[in-house]
Amino acid sequence: MSGQTFAARAGYRGRFAPSPTGPLHFGSLLAAVASYVDARAQAGAWLVRMEDLDRPREVPGAAADILRTLQAFGFVWDDPVLFQRDRSDAYQSALDRLAARGLTYPCGCSRTEIARLDLPGLEGPIYPGTCRAGLPPGRLPRTVRLRAPAQPITFVDRIQGAWEQSIEATIGDFVLRRADGIHAYQLAVVVDDAWQGITHVVRGADLLLSTPRQILLQQSLGLSQPGYAHVPLAVDDGGRKLSKSLAAAPVDPDDPLPALKRAWDLLGQEALPLERSIHGGLIQRFWSQAIARWRIERVPARSTISIALLDVDVGSRTAEHHQTWPGDDLRLR
Repeated sequence: MSGQTFAARAGYRGRFAPSPTGPLHFGSLLAAVASYVDARAQAGAWLVRMEDLDRPREVPGAAADILRTLQAFGFVWDDPVLFQRDRSDAYQSALDRLAARGLTYPCGCSRTEIARLDLPGLEGPIYPGTCRAGLPPGRLPRTVRLRAPAQPITFVDRIQGAWEQSIEATIGDFVLRRADGIHAYQLAVVVDDAWQGITHVVRGADLLLSTPRQILLQQSLGLSQPGYAHVPLAVDDGGRKLSKSLAAAPVDPDDPLPALKRAWDLLGQEALPLERSIHGGLIQRFWSQAIARWRIERVPARSTISIALLDVDVGSRTAEHHQTWPGDDLRLR
């Protein structure tokens, strides 16, 4: 079933979910543009969720600054902004449901202890299941983990293609509530996507390896699974993600058009004839033309794309994908 047909039947609902750890930078804007035009091109709704669950990492005033910047860039969301800090009861309720089914267990292991075992996985050390059969004598619970099944999780990404991942072999039983009492991102995002009725998730490729865990949680909680599309991450000349790079200067809300056009180019889309339009302001022209011309099949099927490569043709795709990913050998196995 195509994304367009699914949207027509179910009503497309997409979202953009930044973390308020600083101002909006170009890497986040790239994902926001892709999610917005994909929703609007299918006459869908588009929401904003502020993923502020991890309060120690939050920068005061960043959430308000991000929202002001989005407005300056012409983004319009259809529901009130959802703040994860207000949703702890919902996350705990979901955790209780999983516990009632015997799918979780308390864990007394620290990160240092797990790292010392030196079992490298896709995103850090693999948890070997030390506490799976019960806490060892003298241990107190620190975290709550989900039991990873032996069978792999498979899905088809609208941009990156078919994926398969064995969570048990590459991640291990993963944390749903941290030692500091904060519910983990993997649980929160699944609960919130279901509660907001999200049907399509368009986001950065840094979250592609998390998707199987989220699908597993959806299955375990009896929730519907959205369609997924992961756009390449914008990186600097050294290959560093912009959020961790000196190139991650905030986008300029006083001059949005250059950043919007740059994002459009990096998404592999055809150039927009902005100068030919006489209706509305420049930002309105950009969005109306972008929505009409959006083709998700032109987005490069790769993990990263350099912000210095705007003169390179990145619009073509082939059925065979040869980009390198962490754990690439696990991708289609």
